Amino acid sequence: MKIEPKQIKVKDIFDGYVDNDDDGVFAYGGKLAIRPAYQRNYVYNNVQAESVIQTVLKGFPLNIMYWVKVGDNQYEILDGQQRTLSVMQYLDHKFSILLDGKKYYWDALPDDKYDAIMNYEFMIYICEGEESEKLEWFRVVNIAGVKLTDQELLNSVYTGEWLSDAKRYFSKRNCAAKKLSDRYITGDPNRQELLEKALKGICEYQGIKEISEYMAKHKSDADANELWQYFQDVFHWVEKIFPKHYPSMKGLDWLHLYNKYHHNSYNSSVMIAEVKKLHEDEDVQKKKGIYEYLLCKDTDPYAGRLLSIRAFDKRDKMAAYTKQDGICPICKQHFNYEEMEGDHIIPWSKGGKTVPENCQMLCKDCNGKKTDKY
Repeated sequence: MKIEPKQIKVKDIFDGYVDNDDDGVFAYGGKLAIRPAYQRNYVYNNVQAESVIQTVLKGFPLNIMYWVKVGDNQYEILDGQQRTLSVMQYLDHKFSILLDGKKYYWDALPDDKYDAIMNYEFMIYICEGEESEKLEWFRVVNIAGVKLTDQELLNSVYTGEWLSDAKRYFSKRNCAAKKLSDRYITGDPNRQELLEKALKGICEYQGIKEISEYMAKHKSDADANELWQYFQDVFHWVEKIFPKHYPSMKGLDWLHLYNKYHHNSYNSSVMIAEVKKLHEDEDVQKKKGIYEYLLCKDTDPYAGRLLSIRAFDKRDKMAAYTKQDGICPICKQHFNYEEMEGDHIIPWSKGGKTVPENCQMLCKDCNGKKTDKY
């Protein structure tokens, strides 16, 4: 791993500055990608941006920035994007600053102030090395300022055509992935959270242990069609199985559920009725568990745990204990109240309700062995 410290003047970085919106922001004579595919958009507000300019005018340090060498005389910013963009946008006439009680755009600054900005030197570490070396070092440094997410760190290493295409689907506020999945999962595209979830999902689907392994394998691919197709398949499956949408569907790990259950057959009409019934059932305490419960209830005898079925209260349990004289109806042994647990006589899954007449007390051992609890 090679790390080269370098001081570069603002005027040299501003040379050739251009903001192409979705196609990137470039400077330093076209050699520097200020906003590469993996980075977040500009997030500083006017107060933060002006504080950067005031820091520069006073000659105070802006803290170290990190560039990654990605080719012959080509660089991308790993850390320092917000500070760099603040200076570049000020010089691009995007906002004014307060100086001696007056507002100044860059072209109206007194000569000494203008020169102070243009000759200010950024302290930059330029990083170059193998992918594994860079990733290890970036994680150790865990970049100053606003911390990069794990996915942003991975993106800083596995750059290329595949990543640029993946960004097109997953890394913008109004990207296709956001529009498709917004009712079902959470995640900020700008912080690469949607991309990370898609990658975790496809890695699990393909039996790949690490996201880095998948990214390394596809780094040189011309497009990210495989990942995008997988993501579409997941949410088209969700909409097919559960045609009616409920707010409780938001935030579940639908990619994991797809990977686990998509080979099974389900009747969407039955699902609509079952979801409605479970939402109206007062014994179901965890509404978010409804969907996986319906996907696995025919194969998992403990699926009811996903719903957190309402437990019997102490009064009902004490009444059942007294009625049973402390005898467990399964093993026929006597136990103290504290050694027993409330149980549904008719399992909830077979229509039994959490009402006093459906309560029995079992010893903890028998209750633990009982398979048809729900």
